[in-house]
Amino acid sequence: MANAGVKGRPIAPLVLSSQERAYLERQVRRHRVARSLSERCRAILRCADGLPSKSVAAELGIHEHTVGKWRRRFLKDRCDGLLDEARPGRPRTIDDDQVAEVIERTLRTTPPDATHWSIRSMAADTGFSHTTIRRMWTAFGLQPHRSQTFKLSSDPLFVDKVRDIVGLYLSPPNRAVVLSVDEKSQIQALDREQPVLPMMPGVPERRTHSYVRHGTTTLFAALDVASGFVIGKCYKRHRALEFLKFLKEIDAQIPEGLAVHIVMDNYATHKTPKIKAWLARRPHYHVHFTPTSASWINQIERWFAELTRKQIRRGVHTSVRQLEADIRTFIELHNNNPKPFKWTKSADQILASVKRFCHKAQQTLCGEL
Repeated sequence: MANAGVKGRPIAPLVLSSQERAYLERQVRRHRVARSLSERCRAILRCADGLPSKSVAAELGIHEHTVGKWRRRFLKDRCDGLLDEARPGRPRTIDDDQVAEVIERTLRTTPPDATHWSIRSMAADTGFSHTTIRRMWTAFGLQPHRSQTFKLSSDPLFVDKVRDIVGLYLSPPNRAVVLSVDEKSQIQALDREQPVLPMMPGVPERRTHSYVRHGTTTLFAALDVASGFVIGKCYKRHRALEFLKFLKEIDAQIPEGLAVHIVMDNYATHKTPKIKAWLARRPHYHVHFTPTSASWINQIERWFAELTRKQIRRGVHTSVRQLEADIRTFIELHNNNPKPFKWTKSADQILASVKRFCHKAQQTLCGEL
């Protein structure tokens, strides 16, 4: 009855189990899966939703016969039917055991003269060509030449502090301002020993690697999390005395009647008796310390990265005064059109990510032992 009134050969219904649907959706989402396989999985999912082959073909931009072919293959062999069949050609000269041996050696060993394998050192050691090693590493996503750093916080109150600070970012209290405060110390006024050669068509800007130091400065900055407005002040030294001056600078610019929540790290200059006494005399100030070794949770660090990328890294300064003037100009231009950073992850998501990382690291260490 389902095919009553429909011309042509009746079409067998396509019904997916929960496991099959999960597998097909996973293949569609994956980035490293072949485009052809992703397209086939998407077509089967649309057919399972009850769409006819002609509608699926029009939606995906493929031929109707192609949809019918993979529908029949799926009905016959289920998910295995979507895979490519073996094609004629030269037989394989490297079996799966040899591939597994190369991957295992890449992951578990190092060459005697280096800290990591290169394509050609692995090729010389195994007897395969460097193109074969490249294909193996690409298939398994291995890049021995790359490395990343990490630092896990050992703060016993890590969970509580993350929930406290992320809660401020995502749901700030009423009639209050949340400030992310920190200092960028030892900013060097660097001048190049030779003039910088300007960019030309086909030629990037060129500069010498050697430089001349003309002194340093320290930038104290406070970022209004809600608006993106920045309060910044440069000082010659980096002491509690300068930090106290900066707190007074903040206090002078905050409207009366607002509670002030300050997010900052546990640096010694932030917790001296004078600082504590100054804060104690102002009960509307509330300090939220970031976890140890977790500066990534302090939003002002993201603004410091913008300052470094846009002004400091490639800047040429012949004096500290010129450097400070450029920093003040950068702050003024930023405040002309301030934009806040958008915090996207909740505390539960962050803690779950840290938990997964710790679990994976533990499994790796146990496997090596």
